[in-house]
Amino acid sequence: MMDLEIPERLVPVRDKIDEFVKTKIDPLTEEFQTSVNPDDEWSLSRRQLEILDGLKDDARDAGLWNFFLPESQGGAGVSNLEYAHLAEVMARNPMASEVFNCAAPDTGNMEVLERFGTEEQKKEWLEPLLEGEIRSAFAMTEPGVASSDATNICTRAVLEGDEWVINGEKHYASGAGDSRCKIMIVMVQTNPDAPKHLRQSQILVPRDAPGVNIIRPMSVFGHDQAPHGHMHIKFDNCRVPKENIILGEGRGFEISQGRLGPGRIHHCMRSIGVAERALELLCQRALTRTAFGKPLAELGGNYDVIADSRIELDMCRLA
Repeated sequence: MMDLEIPERLVPVRDKIDEFVKTKIDPLTEEFQTSVNPDDEWSLSRRQLEILDGLKDDARDAGLWNFFLPESQGGAGVSNLEYAHLAEVMARNPMASEVFNCAAPDTGNMEVLERFGTEEQKKEWLEPLLEGEIRSAFAMTEPGVASSDATNICTRAVLEGDEWVINGEKHYASGAGDSRCKIMIVMVQTNPDAPKHLRQSQILVPRDAPGVNIIRPMSVFGHDQAPHGHMHIKFDNCRVPKENIILGEGRGFEISQGRLGPGRIHHCMRSIGVAERALELLCQRALTRTAFGKPLAELGGNYDVIADSRIELDMCRLA
């Protein structure tokens, strides 16, 4: 049977992350969330940047930085399975993943650039991402097709001389709303006549490139998710250098398979981390508030509700 538990060597790392979240990030979270920029919801306020940059410096100094990459690539040297356990702990606070420079979609974009990017692409975009100096976006989903099947992608990129000319629309482009977002990885179709798994390519598109039109933020559970955002973007004759293609023409589906598979595991564990935090808060409330002379936990079927939640969470770990 496969062992899915966290290795003993990483238990101290996980505990160190947990302690950092509880002692350094949690005390500043409420102030961060209430110190919003009154003039622009898509830009962090000066105070938010002070808090975030200070925590990033502390995390970097503590060696809690870029866990998702192998040690040889500037990370912590953990496997995909091992990183999943760390992602769970980080997810217990909404700020923590970014504080440790492990926030999506930057993590996936950095993995793509590290594994498949040219030296020039790494210097221009990967290095500032690894330093936490900029943010990025990933644009794959489209309004007109079922984009969970990457072979359906139909945003077109045509090579004209030394430039790719991109036309099409994207929905839910994660991270593109943030004013700190400087680069997007865009899934496009470059050869519609090739076999269906060789039609797509991935191209680096600066967020401020002419022809990139951010139409609106998409609503997720009723929220626009500012300042991060999941944006509706239209590419209107957007031109970028031909050198901006990643790995080569027709390799987009291949890159997606290497990027999205691990990302799904990380997101699942982040969801479990959020759920663990919610259950912890539920138990605290149930034991500290009273009604009819008893703690809430002892009323009705609340013990059963708590027990069912614990069971369901443990089931999720095995799913």
